[in-house]
Amino acid sequence: MIRRLEAQAAAARALAYAPYSHFAVGAALLGKDGKIYTGCNIENASYPAGNCAERTAVFKAVSEGCREFEALAIAGGPEVGDKLTLCTPCGICRQVLREFCPPEFPIYFSDGQGGFRMMTLSELLPESFGPESL
Repeated sequence: MIRRLEAQAAAARALAYAPYSHFAVGAALLGKDGKIYTGCNIENASYPAGNCAERTAVFKAVSEGCREFEALAIAGGPEVGDKLTLCTPCGICRQVLREFCPPEFPIYFSDGQGGFRMMTLSELLPESFGPESL
């Protein structure tokens, strides 16, 4: 299932709208419902109005009624070509994931060497602030 998730993240990358950074990112989020929710980065001339691939996938899933997740895969790299580079989620995406995912949630991301690397959300966002903190 993880290889399928990685492949869908790479496929979602092809849909990215990245006319400013020319860095295309795709994400594939596996819901506990068994469905895969994909997303891509969508840039905007007003930079803060853009959205990352990871948040696009999470927001799509939540808007479709899924709020529990099994794993996430992220594939990113230059807009032109198939070469993937090291692509971990940004800080805002890490915090959005923390809203819905436990610390042990697995995140697979392109490692820049032709494969994917896995880290847990707690490794990427140690000492996190989540819903139980309130």
